[in-house]
Amino acid sequence: MTYVIAEPCIDVLDLACVSVCPVDCIHYEEGVDRKLFIDPNECIDCGACEPECPVNAIFPEDQVPAEWAGYTAIDATWYADRDAARAAVDAAKPA
Repeated sequence: MTYVIAEPCIDVLDLACVSVCPVDCIHYEEGVDRKLFIDPNECIDCGACEPECPVNAIFPEDQVPAEWAGYTAIDATWYADRDAARAAVDAAKPA
C-alpha cells in the first residue's frame, strides 16, 4: 500500500512532509506543479508524512475520501507522465 496526496495540497505545496519522508518518495517540480506527489513504488507505508501535512491532504491509499479517489492514479501517473498528471490536477481543480 502507499500514501496519496489529495486535493487539499493543490496550490499549498507545504514541504513539511518531504522533510520527514525516510525514503524521499515525495516529489514535485518547483514552479510547475500545483501539488506534491508520492511515488507508489517507493513509498514504504511508514505514515511519517501524514501527520506533518498542515492541510490534511495525505491519506493511506485505502482511506482516500471518495471525492478525491482519483488522486491515487494522479500520483502514480506523475512518475510516468508528468504532463498527464498535471492536466488531471488542473481538470480536478481548475486554477
